[in-house]
Amino acid sequence: MEQRAEISEINMVADTAGEVDRQRYRSSVAVLPPRPLPVSFPASDTWQVLLVESEQQQREPLSQALGRQGHQVSCVDTGAEALDVYDQADVVLLGPDLPDIDGLEVCRAIRTTCNIPIIVITDRSSELDCVLALQAGADDYVVKPYGFRELMARMDAVMRRATPRRQDERVIEHGPLRIDALTREVQLHNRMIPMSRKEFDLLQLLAAHPDSVVSRERIMRQVWNNSWSRRTVDTHVSSIRNKLGEKSWILTVRGVGFRIGRA
Repeated sequence: MEQRAEISEINMVADTAGEVDRQRYRSSVAVLPPRPLPVSFPASDTWQVLLVESEQQQREPLSQALGRQGHQVSCVDTGAEALDVYDQADVVLLGPDLPDIDGLEVCRAIRTTCNIPIIVITDRSSELDCVLALQAGADDYVVKPYGFRELMARMDAVMRRATPRRQDERVIEHGPLRIDALTREVQLHNRMIPMSRKEFDLLQLLAAHPDSVVSRERIMRQVWNNSWSRRTVDTHVSSIRNKLGEKSWILTVRGVGFRIGRA
């Protein structure tokens, strides 16, 4: 009995000492000034962001949050759409689970043509998935769920590492042909060539891919948003040729589509 009483007394002393230590700790913490949380995410610039995400519940909130930070956001939910418009963006946020093309294949396809920053956003958290994404050409890899502050910081980081896109890079010069995407003006030998909205979009699309044939299907999706006819495309091509003065400015690749040429 005496031994139990001694043990009980020792425990009471220990508990009292522990409570004293805890009180001292609380007192020391209480005197520290609170650390303010950041209320904004300062960035060096605003960007054209391409958000490739098949799930609407994920896509819309992120698009709205990026918009509130001043960025211009374009959203697509398929790999084919992403491959049509990625060259109009400054940075790509890419979800790998797409209904038509595997997201990593989209990443590889983009990386073979340009060095635009790509951040993969996924719920796949294994080391192998991360390695495969980076090997496919991604610049960074973010695992869901993630904090918006973290995503913004990662976007800032990849954009700092990337070569900044200058304004004049939005001007396509193809010999004496000059196409300004900002002012939507076309000049040939320093002479202004009037273009309708669809004519400009079609000519810009072809000139942006000088070494490639652009299929009729791609023209359909990107210029006419799937509302088109074969005659519509041919009519606009003919009109552009007439305005530029030479048929050789737009070459027909039979059975495939069109490509930009030279007069």
